[in-house]
Amino acid sequence: MEVFPTLHLEGDCKVYMEDVRVDRVVTTRARDLLKVYISCDNIIEKEYIYKVEKELHKQLFSALEGGKEGPEVKLYETFHLSAQYDAPAVFGAYKNSMLLELKEYSPMLHSMLKSAEMSFEADDKVVLTMEDIPLYHQKSGELLQILDKIVCERCGVRAFFEVAYEEPKESKYREEDDIKIARRIAEIAGNRAAISQTSDSEYVDMSGVDGNEFEHAASPMQGADAKIAEQPKKQPVQKAEPAQPLKKEFKKEGKKDFKSFRRQGRRSDNPDVLYGYDVEGEIVPMDQILDEMGEITIRGKVLSVEEREIRNEKTIVSFFITDFTDTMKCKMFCPNEELPNIREGVKKGAFLLVRGLCAMDSFDKDLTISIKSLQKTKDFTVTRMDHSAKKRVELHCHTKMSDMDGVSDVIDIVKRAYKWGHPAIAITDHGVVQALADVFHTWQDLYKGAKAEAEKEGKQLDRQDFFKVICGCEIYLVDDLKNIVVNPKGQSLMDSFVVFDIETTGFSSVTNHIIEIGAVKVENGKIVDRFSTYVNPQEPIPYRITKLTTITDADVMDAPTIDQVLPEFFAFCEGCVLVAHNASFDTGFIKENARKLELPYAYTHVDTLAMARVLLPQLAKFTLDHVAKTVGVSLENHHRAVDDAEATAEIFEKFIPMLLEKGAHDLDAVNELGRTSTDYVRKTPSYHAIVLAKNDVGRVNLYKLISASHLQYFNRRPKVPKSLILENREGLILGSACEAGELYRALLRGAPQAEIADIVNFYDYLEIQPNGNNAFMIDSDKSDHENIHSMEDIQEINKKICDLGEEFHKPVCATCDVHFLDPEDEVYRRIIMAGNGFKDADSQAPLYLRTTEEMLAEFEYLGSDKAREVVIDNTNLIADMVDSIDPVRPDKCPPVIENSDQTLTDICYRRAHEIYGEVLPDIVEKRLEKELNSIISNGFAVMYIIAQKLVWKSNEDGYLVGSRGSVGSSFVATMAGITEVNPLVPHYYCSNCHYSDFDSEEVKKYVGGCGHDMPDKNCPVCGQKLVKDGFDIPFETFLGFKGNKEPDIDLNFSGDYQSKAHKYTEVIFGKGQTFRAGTIAALAEKTAYGYVKNYYEERGDRKRNCEIDRIVAGCTGIRRSTGQHPGGIVVLPHGEDINSFTPIQHPANDMTTDIITTHFDYHSIDHNLLKLDILGHDDPTMIKTLEELINSDAMDNKYDGVNNVFKATDIPLDDPGVMGLFAGTEVLGITPEDIDGCPLGCLGVPEFGTDFVIQMVIDTKPKTLSDLIRISGLSHGTDVWLNNAQTLIEEGKATISTAICTRDDIMTYLINKGVESEESFTIMERVRKGTVAKGKCKEWSQFKKDMLEHDVPEWYIWSCERIKYMFPKAHAAAYVMMAYRIAYCKINYPLAYYAAYFGIRASAFSYELMGQGKEKLLYHMKEYKRRAELNQLSKKDQDTLKDMKNVLEMYARGFDFLPIDIYKSKASKFQIVGDKLLPPFNTIDGMGDKAAEAMEIAAKDGPYLSKDDFRQRTKVSKTLVDLMADMGLLGDLPETNQLSLFDFA
Repeated sequence: MEVFPTLHLEGDCKVYMEDVRVDRVVTTRARDLLKVYISCDNIIEKEYIYKVEKELHKQLFSALEGGKEGPEVKLYETFHLSAQYDAPAVFGAYKNSMLLELKEYSPMLHSMLKSAEMSFEADDKVVLTMEDIPLYHQKSGELLQILDKIVCERCGVRAFFEVAYEEPKESKYREEDDIKIARRIAEIAGNRAAISQTSDSEYVDMSGVDGNEFEHAASPMQGADAKIAEQPKKQPVQKAEPAQPLKKEFKKEGKKDFKSFRRQGRRSDNPDVLYGYDVEGEIVPMDQILDEMGEITIRGKVLSVEEREIRNEKTIVSFFITDFTDTMKCKMFCPNEELPNIREGVKKGAFLLVRGLCAMDSFDKDLTISIKSLQKTKDFTVTRMDHSAKKRVELHCHTKMSDMDGVSDVIDIVKRAYKWGHPAIAITDHGVVQALADVFHTWQDLYKGAKAEAEKEGKQLDRQDFFKVICGCEIYLVDDLKNIVVNPKGQSLMDSFVVFDIETTGFSSVTNHIIEIGAVKVENGKIVDRFSTYVNPQEPIPYRITKLTTITDADVMDAPTIDQVLPEFFAFCEGCVLVAHNASFDTGFIKENARKLELPYAYTHVDTLAMARVLLPQLAKFTLDHVAKTVGVSLENHHRAVDDAEATAEIFEKFIPMLLEKGAHDLDAVNELGRTSTDYVRKTPSYHAIVLAKNDVGRVNLYKLISASHLQYFNRRPKVPKSLILENREGLILGSACEAGELYRALLRGAPQAEIADIVNFYDYLEIQPNGNNAFMIDSDKSDHENIHSMEDIQEINKKICDLGEEFHKPVCATCDVHFLDPEDEVYRRIIMAGNGFKDADSQAPLYLRTTEEMLAEFEYLGSDKAREVVIDNTNLIADMVDSIDPVRPDKCPPVIENSDQTLTDICYRRAHEIYGEVLPDIVEKRLEKELNSIISNGFAVMYIIAQKLVWKSNEDGYLVGSRGSVGSSFVATMAGITEVNPLVPHYYCSNCHYSDFDSEEVKKYVGGCGHDMPDKNCPVCGQKLVKDGFDIPFETFLGFKGNKEPDIDLNFSGDYQSKAHKYTEVIFGKGQTFRAGTIAALAEKTAYGYVKNYYEERGDRKRNCEIDRIVAGCTGIRRSTGQHPGGIVVLPHGEDINSFTPIQHPANDMTTDIITTHFDYHSIDHNLLKLDILGHDDPTMIKTLEELINSDAMDNKYDGVNNVFKATDIPLDDPGVMGLFAGTEVLGITPEDIDGCPLGCLGVPEFGTDFVIQMVIDTKPKTLSDLIRISGLSHGTDVWLNNAQTLIEEGKATISTAICTRDDIMTYLINKGVESEESFTIMERVRKGTVAKGKCKEWSQFKKDMLEHDVPEWYIWSCERIKYMFPKAHAAAYVMMAYRIAYCKINYPLAYYAAYFGIRASAFSYELMGQGKEKLLYHMKEYKRRAELNQLSKKDQDTLKDMKNVLEMYARGFDFLPIDIYKSKASKFQIVGDKLLPPFNTIDGMGDKAAEAMEIAAKDGPYLSKDDFRQRTKVSKTLVDLMADMGLLGDLPETNQLSLFDFA
């Protein structure tokens, strides 16, 4: 359309308009209509004409001055069609456009044409037969005139129209009138009941709500969790007085004096009033509050509440409230005496009326309501309920576990289905089953509650009669049963082949026609003959086909028809194997036409597309042009049959040697090659299919499918081949799924009946869905959807599926394809899809969970009986076929190690005798006996043995292992060598004569503390120095007072050794018996915030931050990917199949790794499979590095690493120098001023080197190792130090020795106070998990009373009530022991310490900033500190500043760095050279670890000749080379290797 050069069109609009001629353009005198007359040689469907009209108006007149709209644009089209078009052809190609045009003009005429039966008689006569209705008689003349104008004038086709009439006939799918009327009456009655229940003081304003909306708006309002849709024009509930109509825009009132809001307390007798007076006034929807408005009234649901106590005995109470159009913050200054009343009414989930001043808050920078009056109100939202006598079952439901697609939590979905009274619901996420494990406990709670209620009535409730959660999955199905070669007969690859291609009028071999056949005959690998002809389809060629192939009606007008061509083609093919690219398409047309002509067809045919998937798996797509390019075949005239055939022949020739190389010498072998190829499945397009588990056998088989799809067949999606389903068919039910399913796609493309039959027979039930689910196809440009023009077309597909169900005796089930719970929840999916780049994200299909009534209404067009069958009867039929099963096995299945009980006992007693002598002290004997009895009787011995084997192996390989958690509470773990922490009370023992002292008065002084703090003492028997030990940790902390608490043995291995420890588990248990513990990565709040904020900003829609936060909450938790626990190993017992517990997969579906994880999050299966925590940690790596450096030749000391070996375990834990680090800097030989004012020497020491903990040390002034352990406990807890112990110490109520620091403190303190032991343990557990602080401990009032009765101080109870998480003492002790050793090395072996620290713990060391002298460091530090004061430092910058402080300390102690040496530096390790450190390559900014390793390796090949040589050998970027040159690290290397004449001058 050259007349409009600036017009920009896309998609099919652009294609259709390319060849359009603009004949003239005129406008009316009033300039309100622009008429554009166009013509072309093909039909343009009316929907594209309308789209172009809109685009012309939008693009030509949108920028008019003064906001003028510009004239309407109208296109008048004329078609100059070929002689292929007659009246039947015009109606075949253009009827939908006629209907669309009539719908705009007259709905009556549209209905007449749509319902009329059309017949075409001789002499171009067109007869419309319609019902004999008087109105039709009146309008038929007008209809015929319009058809004459369209067909004869616009299309230029000769036709004569007549109308015939017949008696009206009842529609097969029309609902019976009496049932329809009865249902409507029932609904109206229900609506009246709902309105009558509304309180006298409120009414629902239904003005502006049409008849269709009335049914929903006035439905009964129930349920505390109700929501309403996010609708900007929703009518509010208003007070009866003043009862003014809602205005579109609210004018802001004048600002009022804040003093008028300072009246305190409740001023009304109304019990619903929480504060102030009765709330009156017109309710303002929140989305209409755009500016300061003075005093207004709002209503909403409370989302969250905050309190902050201020002076004058007042508290600021603020809360976020939403009316679901927007969200606002409300704030009030509440007198403390009013707080109880306010707290009772203002809580999450409460519905409130609020009146107050709407003004900009200077602190929050957002509009806030300063509250004047506050009142409780009813839940005003509309809750959908299912009132049907018999309920449906949803068999197709997605949750947040469907990758970035489903947005509702599985627990909410299941609870809703149960609340509605549905007998079951199937969870069918895309390709995964992870939600099943999450919902298991919810189902158990529902069942227990229902069972208890039944027992009250004297009944028994069998789980099979209770609500079921059906285990299922929507898999990505690949039909691998279609072979590369169809009907092979053992032919050799050297036989004769006919390689052919066809062009057609469309994709359906049933309804479309062949327009060209091209073929070449190949014998002995050479083309020997050709066949090429056009075929007259005897119908017009669609315009898009002409654009694709360049074949026009003129080309085929005089060509032979298919009944002439096909016999000739078969004669050409005689004795040959057929070959085609995507052969099922080409041979499908040939076979269908042979069937119609009654010609025999028994050819073998080969598909080069399927062959390419096996031979060229690296390709992303396998179109003919792409494959041709890959194998070096020229393809100039793509989409012309003979050219495509020749290209396919050349491709086939290239494939033959590749097949022979793989051992395939005949066509049968080619098929076998395809069957054994996972690449074939991975590269083949997939369909959706539903798989449900009938029983436990089916559940395991389902998990096998999930495992294989992730481990073997994953390619962007986890694919499941049909062959694998057939192998594991027992216990499975297969459904045909949605429009992406195999059956629906086949119906869309008009597949032959035989193919449809094969597809239907594969499934157990067929699926249909509401019209709205598939409405997107109406406007879709995809060729698959070319025959879908209206909702009626979608309904016709569903009717066909129903007919197929009857024909093949398959139940047809109506499903919702649920992706969100309620209609209004679509906003979350819309935002997520928009954030992932979906252009149609704003056009969300109504994929919500529907009630039975809603689904019956959706399928009314099937007739009431059929609707009930597909919605209720058949879905229940499928549900009844399914057993109620557990998605996760309930039984405990620990691994078995032979004689583990006796082995553990022997190891422990052997070690105990080595330390304490032949006759064990009574306390040792009793503790061992008590612990071993608990451990062995509860089956935990095997866990200890596993941990023992791993730790001993690590120690044997030279790496210490630190324990985590409470394992150090177990003396058995100490004796087994699992932990260094000795939990016995402080004591002395002699390593020579085995004397021990547990109960002397001197020792008893340290009860509750640490044995290493006791004074040194010699053995009274043999005179040798006694060993001090014992941390006084009760065993009950670990396994509880009954000794049956599941032990959690967490171990900190060196990060360098962690992978070896993981591998060693395979040695212990055998290959294939251990798996990494899987995790699920969900959309985090921060990421979701970005999605939401970007969505609204891109659309120019400003949302308040609190509203964004509300929507963010609905987007968080959506599954993004999977991962692995950093150290978790799940152990499978011998003889068990992992799929009976969980499917398995690669982490994040990374097909390049050999790591296999559990598909379920490990928390879901930790009750039945053992999980080992083999974690990587820096401290053991630091210890190992320190030992290596101190024993090396680089250090000038007494250790040589052979005869005199330094061992970190020999470092005393009572060294006075180490304690000096926590009192000042003198022990380092420096002053605080030397290190930027830091008053202590513990910078960089694990557990104590951060600014936060350094301040704790300053406040608490530790004197002993016991104090350090307590500080460690405080620093790792949540709300244990800040606003708790810190305050108590400042107020003098507690000291570091008496404050609650670790969880064990609570239990031991309460027991010593006389509180019963079991209760003391329970209180500890409730406090340390934060149950008390969160107000969720129901027994707390009784516990509090008991503690007060036993003289527990008020401050102690106050402290307990604030703790949200607590560290165990054993964990703190293990960490501090490691830290103490590192601190010792910092004092005594400083270069070794700094080399280890900078190489392992310094995460942001920069040679450029830190390694070039103290002056440069101070210069950069000054800038970083300035930015820190302005809060401008990123996380990386903060880490950099932290490392700068440690470097400054090293400089202050008189040590320095050498420049990086391109020949001597290592990749990542600092080296000690004399009294200086040589930094590694990875300390250069921008230098990655791999590049650094490459540099270290390249240096071994000798000197570099130039910078070019350096860059080529090291593969380092030019930017990095230039940076190194600027820092002087490349010396005098020339730029290039080339010599100049001047070099010889």
